[in-house]
Amino acid sequence: DGFPCLVNAKADAHICCVVPALRYDNVTLLTEAKVTRLETDSCGREITAVHVERNGTKEIYHGNIVVVSGGAINSAALLLRSANDKHPNGLANGSDMVGRHYMGHTNSVLMALSKCPNPTVFQKTLSVNDFYFGSPDWNFPMGHVSFVGKLDGDTLKAGAPKIAPKWTLDLMAKHSLDFWLTSEDLPDPNNRVTINRDGDIVLQYKANNEEGHKRLIKKLESLMQQQTKCSLHGHECHEGLFARNLYLGQRIPLAGVAHQNGTIRFGDDPKTSALDRNCKAHELDNLYVVDGSFFCSSGAVNPALTIIANALRVGDHLLERMGARRAEPEMMATA
Repeated sequence: DGFPCLVNAKADAHICCVVPALRYDNVTLLTEAKVTRLETDSCGREITAVHVERNGTKEIYHGNIVVVSGGAINSAALLLRSANDKHPNGLANGSDMVGRHYMGHTNSVLMALSKCPNPTVFQKTLSVNDFYFGSPDWNFPMGHVSFVGKLDGDTLKAGAPKIAPKWTLDLMAKHSLDFWLTSEDLPDPNNRVTINRDGDIVLQYKANNEEGHKRLIKKLESLMQQQTKCSLHGHECHEGLFARNLYLGQRIPLAGVAHQNGTIRFGDDPKTSALDRNCKAHELDNLYVVDGSFFCSSGAVNPALTIIANALRVGDHLLERMGARRAEPEMMATA
């Protein structure tokens, strides 16, 4: 979590999902556990065992239904590591789609420095989609602009020259507007997750569809230069701390995989997809993948809400499959 809350007041996945789920007697959370392999029956149609390494010991778990939710990179790697004689290229990979079409968005952070300080703490409440589908001078999608969680000197230090004094970075952070720009990258079968002979993950990725992102950066820079007159500094307020317009931008590298998706795509045709519409593997009767892996395209916004919505949808399907009934929601009184 890039902006954790020490008093658990933030509506994040831990507070909104994990903690409530653990109140149920039939939910167990295992920490320090790594699933190493999924085992199938002799026919290769069902998962019969989940192999786990936990605290230095090997354990095996069983279930009628197995749901993989390790994120687009690790979920694909797990299926590839679980290859057997019935699935020589990896589980659910008869289409050769598992691991392919990796997407993670084209992301950049842009800092605009001003003479006025920016004292905000919770600045990540504003976003702009005016240029999502293009602009008057560019008829193609450009992407999404939002604020990033407020930067500080310690955060800037990670990407600054080693000779940069800490007090300089602290001062810059206090006078910055911190933007996060996201543009869509396109599904390319050569952008993929594979595993090497030792079972380690190899991520191959070549950026694409970059022109819209470059234009989005230029558009934001031009908008920041059209500031209304500041009551303290006039039109010079946003000319930066160094008496000139200053925009410090950094492209998020390949290691920034927070938006990972697309590696186990869903669809109706088993020849071109690994999962069906309910995110069940075409080739296995009790294996589901419920994370960002199922995406066929990435859009240009954080995939988290779509992942959540799809998980709720697949959850309803699983309840129906198991003949279970959804508990009636508690009624909330309003005043």
